[in-house]
Amino acid sequence: MNEISQDEKTWGMLAHLSTLVGLIVPFGSVLGPLVVWLIKKDTMPFAAEQGKEALNFNITVLIAFIVSAILTIVLIGFLLMLVVGLAWLVLTILAALSANKGEAYRYPMTLRLVN
Repeated sequence: MNEISQDEKTWGMLAHLSTLVGLIVPFGSVLGPLVVWLIKKDTMPFAAEQGKEALNFNITVLIAFIVSAILTIVLIGFLLMLVVGLAWLVLTILAALSANKGEAYRYPMTLRLVN
């Protein structure tokens, strides 16, 4: 088994934390992991895997927010937005901590659109 370097663990963690850019930049939660994945996909397998995982998760969250926004018409969307937002933040932090330890993190209930 190959040992994962600290540099690769750091890039894996950054792949997950880069989603927080979405709090400032529109679609930053998708663009951050996409950039990490594209930059590191040929040189750091662990970082690339974590970037792809974060990208898939954030695409799933984006779809959930769109559905929640539509459901605000019947008022349940506001509650769904809160639940999705909290789950996004908590799972992103858990993923970043796992990646920093060198453990591959798989988000639950995520569409695997990017392979």
